[in-house]
Amino acid sequence: MSLPSSPSVPAAPSAPPLLPPEATAAVVARLRAAGCVFAEDEARLLISAAPTAARLDALVERRAGGLPLEHVLGWAEFRGLRMAVDPGVFVPRRRTEFLVDRAVLLARPGAVVVDLCCGSGALGAALAATLDGIELHATDIDPAAVRCARRNVGPVGGRVYEGDLYDPLPAALRGRVDVLLANVPYVPTEEIGLLPPEARIHEARVALDGGADGLDVLRRVSAGARRWLAPGGCLLFETSERQTPSAVETVARDGLVPHVAHAEELYATVVVASSPAAPGADDVR
Repeated sequence: MSLPSSPSVPAAPSAPPLLPPEATAAVVARLRAAGCVFAEDEARLLISAAPTAARLDALVERRAGGLPLEHVLGWAEFRGLRMAVDPGVFVPRRRTEFLVDRAVLLARPGAVVVDLCCGSGALGAALAATLDGIELHATDIDPAAVRCARRNVGPVGGRVYEGDLYDPLPAALRGRVDVLLANVPYVPTEEIGLLPPEARIHEARVALDGGADGLDVLRRVSAGARRWLAPGGCLLFETSERQTPSAVETVARDGLVPHVAHAEELYATVVVASSPAAPGADDVR
């Protein structure tokens, strides 16, 4: 199956602080020796983030020690936005931008949006930055993720709740949600060990482990979706190509009408599961 990959290297600032060429080369060599494939790009980012030589040395040391670049920098680029990412929090993947792209096609200004398993809150925040006036709510079971998400979601007017899936959401949202984003963990438990060390060691396991077949969390999300979706509302989630048939069967069994979208250049698969009452549900492809 296609496992969630490490995020792409964020774009470096156009004019990083000047550093003697030999010092820059030393940083690149140190990163390359640590196994960083994009050592030159990462060096530019780390140099730009360091106000002093001592700070740069500390940042390079952390990155060379295996900490994800985004955790070292404290941010990740997602749909052209800089999202805060704290240590231990799931780093938003570039492939997941496709999920937000699909949501943009479905949502309207003023829509009620819920982001389950929100992690850093990047999906909901990116959607709110694209559409005017949406009512955004997000949840995560991991306290560290909730603290981080509030830094990203708060500035766009959203609210973040700590708890398991739908449990912490206000009851008044039942039957009102237009767009339900659920970037659920979908790596089978036995395949966690195949993930890159950056994810396996430094990201919360609860954000990666989807149970025996990778679909345990999705089943729980799907089972509750119709109680929360408004007429015409849609559940959107990412999955692997191998898991797609089972994922489609799951949401169909729970009374939703699934459609599968692929983005080959991102190696991304998104399922859009619509309320059967959704007008024009077949219009967005």
